[in-house]
Amino acid sequence: MGDGWLTVALNGRLLDGPLVLAGAAVVLVAAFLAGWLAGRASGPMVAGDAGALDRRLAELGRIQAETAGRLATMAEIFGSRQADLARVVADRLDGLGHRLGQSMTEGARATHENLRRLAERMAVIDRADRTISDLTGHVAALERIFSDKQTRGAFGQGRMEAIVRDALPEGAYAFQAGLSNGTRPDCLIRLPNGQPMLAIDAKFPLEAWNRVRAAETPEALKAAETQLRRDVAKHVDDIRARYLIPGETQDTALMFVPSEALFADLHERFGDVVERAVAGRVVIVSPSLLLLSIQVMQSLLRDERMRAQAHVIQAEVRRLVEDVVRLAERAAALEKHFAQAQQDIDQVSISAGKIARRGARIESLDIGREAGGEEAVAPRRAAPQG
Repeated sequence: MGDGWLTVALNGRLLDGPLVLAGAAVVLVAAFLAGWLAGRASGPMVAGDAGALDRRLAELGRIQAETAGRLATMAEIFGSRQADLARVVADRLDGLGHRLGQSMTEGARATHENLRRLAERMAVIDRADRTISDLTGHVAALERIFSDKQTRGAFGQGRMEAIVRDALPEGAYAFQAGLSNGTRPDCLIRLPNGQPMLAIDAKFPLEAWNRVRAAETPEALKAAETQLRRDVAKHVDDIRARYLIPGETQDTALMFVPSEALFADLHERFGDVVERAVAGRVVIVSPSLLLLSIQVMQSLLRDERMRAQAHVIQAEVRRLVEDVVRLAERAAALEKHFAQAQQDIDQVSISAGKIARRGARIESLDIGREAGGEEAVAPRRAAPQG
């Protein structure tokens, strides 16, 4: 029976907390009483057994009282420890919550800053993407321009016309003007003194040049270079046959290339082409060389205008010399007037000095009255003679 109560106590979770010892003591007391009652029921007790039982019961009561006191002390200790533990746990939870909140705030701030920077980078990338798209469109447009022969010729014509308009005065050039043989050069520059005009052509053949740049094998490159030499030679012959007219145009014409890179590559890789063009009295010029040539022509035109106006300049110089001579005469006359004025000023200064000395002499006289009522003048001191 006692063992069953102990098992029930253990299974009933009486071992938790301060109730463990109290439950154990109750179980022991119950087991002892059960054994005593069973012994008593089995037979009569003797006086010695009764005394021993009383002593045991007294001892058991004392032990129970001590156990109760200890249990109360342990309960009080466990209560204070539990309060301290609860306070420590609460403090730990508060600190953990504060750190967790601070960490979450800092994390949110860092995340917001990273998102802002990411948005800025995305905006920059978006602008760069739009710029690249625009450049791609421009490159495609340029590719279409250079792929079409008529459009490419218009492009070279436009660049050449812009250079000529910026460098020469109106009336010193003409675009698409007709010649006596019925041809129309891209530009004719009128030279001074009735000299023959200078013809400029702006239709350089670029098909063979594009094939040279696109060649991937040595055989294709060689074929493209041969075609380029053939096309340039034919174009040079056409310029010489159409635009070099004795007495009407100069014996040299310009072939305009609208690209500095193409011009440099021609001189570097196709020197024989350039030499053949020069031998045919056709000079290949880039935009910078065309501008330089036109500036030389502008200087010639300026010199011619100056020579045409030379008699006007001489007349103006003659009048200027006459004005200078007249100015010198008037300056000499003015100098004489100044000399006379200076002499008059010196005379006035002398007269003023005399007047001042006479006034001082008059002031030094002692004027008094003599007997008979007549005034007598007695010199006070000798005055200097003026």
